[in-house]
Amino acid sequence: MVSKPLPGEYTKFQETYVSMVGNLPVLDVLIESKKNTHAFLSSVPLDKEEYAYAEGKWTIKEVVGHMIDTERIFAYRLLCFARGEQKPLPGFEQDDYVLQSFANDRVLSDLADEFRVIRESTLYLVRNLNEKQLLNIGTSSGNPLSARALVYMIAGHELHHIKILKEKYI
Repeated sequence: MVSKPLPGEYTKFQETYVSMVGNLPVLDVLIESKKNTHAFLSSVPLDKEEYAYAEGKWTIKEVVGHMIDTERIFAYRLLCFARGEQKPLPGFEQDDYVLQSFANDRVLSDLADEFRVIRESTLYLVRNLNEKQLLNIGTSSGNPLSARALVYMIAGHELHHIKILKEKYI
């Protein structure tokens, strides 16, 4: 079981993602949202896949590509901190990553499948961490961050973007 992180284990900005989980067991959220997200993405009409709700905003495919990249990066940070890494880990410029992902050249169903596989990998990692590992704190983007906060951030980041897709894109 992954207990909820305490304030101070993550930044104010990251609170956005942590709070999306609420008081639900985060593992349950990760499992359920994997299924729900795949089903939702599978229901997006073909003519909406490259839709952006405003100039300069990402398309649906780009949002999903961003979700994939971010889950990989957060899971890497989680692994590093769980293993006791003390070297600071760099941040990443999400807009540059989206631009270089060429997500619009891909099929949305392929992106949805990739997200599901990445989430399954994340679940294997999380299920095999003990409480001591989850309490480890490392440095990311110049700020302290606990391993367990990253688990909540992974779940919350997905929920955050799916909420935006449902509210502004579909």
